Amino acid sequence: MSDIAEIKVDGKTIELPVITGTEDEKAIDISKLRDLTGFVTLDTGFKNTGSTKSKITFLDGEKGILKYRGYSIEQLAEKSSFLEVAYLIVYGNLPTQEELDGFQTEISKHTLIHEDMKKFFDGYPSRSHPMGQLGSLIFSLSTFYPECLKPNQTAEEQDLTIIKLLAKLPTIVSFIYKKSLGHPLIYPKNKYDYVTNFLWMTFGQRTEDYDVNPIVVSAMNKLLILHADHEQNCSASTVRIVGSSDCNLYASISAGIAALWGPLHGGANQAVIDMLELIKADGGDTEKWINKAKDKNDSFRMMGFGHRVYKNFDPRAKIIKKACDDILENLGIDDPILEIAKKLEEAALTDQYFIDRKLYPNVDFYSGIIYRALGFPSEMFTVLFALGRLPGWIAQWKEMHENKEPIGRPRQIYVGETDREFVEIKDRK
Repeated sequence: MSDIAEIKVDGKTIELPVITGTEDEKAIDISKLRDLTGFVTLDTGFKNTGSTKSKITFLDGEKGILKYRGYSIEQLAEKSSFLEVAYLIVYGNLPTQEELDGFQTEISKHTLIHEDMKKFFDGYPSRSHPMGQLGSLIFSLSTFYPECLKPNQTAEEQDLTIIKLLAKLPTIVSFIYKKSLGHPLIYPKNKYDYVTNFLWMTFGQRTEDYDVNPIVVSAMNKLLILHADHEQNCSASTVRIVGSSDCNLYASISAGIAALWGPLHGGANQAVIDMLELIKADGGDTEKWINKAKDKNDSFRMMGFGHRVYKNFDPRAKIIKKACDDILENLGIDDPILEIAKKLEEAALTDQYFIDRKLYPNVDFYSGIIYRALGFPSEMFTVLFALGRLPGWIAQWKEMHENKEPIGRPRQIYVGETDREFVEIKDRK
């Protein structure tokens, strides 16, 4: 392919450079299009627009490929801990044992949150949504650590903010869960690894010792790894565009949390459970609901099947299916909702209708089942998604600053009224 693309505008031919990524992705660089022609492009939803060059994540939806920093998601999920993957995504390389130990030690020093933050929980309504709490609590960290507002931070100062955020998010998430139950808060224990510490704060009790189930720890590690980054999605792009105004990391991540809260983005695994509850309430006849999904005149859609990016299969789903099976077998859960899920999964994997349309169970389908099996209410699912996505958001914000990218400022095509004369209020009709 030529390294030049030509566009004809008003009888004039303009040459635009073609950029090729390291995985052979092609892009036409239109950065100077407006200067050269006076035209802008219109791409509603930015489905065909590359907003940046990035070294973090490669995704090929047609081939079902997902890589972090060049490592396949399959290898990372099988061989790494979440903290290793977080280090990789944020800093660019897998850590040595010495680097990982130092990373863990630094995080363990900052797992506590300021005691005054606990007062926020007393002010939230008892039924306030966990994502609303999470977004406001992360935003408020900038008021407790105002040094993050300093412009032109050194690398060391920036790293400290990153460490604090990685350390405190599991504590905040666990506190949100405990408060929803009316249970006393459980403080972190630095003897535990990152994921075990989160599980201890979430499911531990002050009155009892906590028995670590390695299968649960393994499944949580995999879930967080699979959600750690996903290229320029809605929330990652939000973090970058907010951060491009030189906004501090805490506020930028809070904006990403707001974007993730939308049911079209982070709420898919909660929607899976809501769908299963609906089928259960109707009597549990999965064949009826499968037929409804096939009926093009029926508004019902199977949640957790297919993916708007992956046109073949979601590579994360294969990994998490094994973890899901292990969890359900190990915990011996007897839940009619999960039985319905198994029947839907079997149908999607064997029914020609779903096979032809590549409507395979995706990561949201299995993650929702796992979270329910562990005892999380569905309102917490998106919060857990945010816990996994945090390294990706941080890396996107960090890379944007390192690239010295300009402030985000999309153009538009104005289609409103023109040249209207002002009418005094007494004369308006």
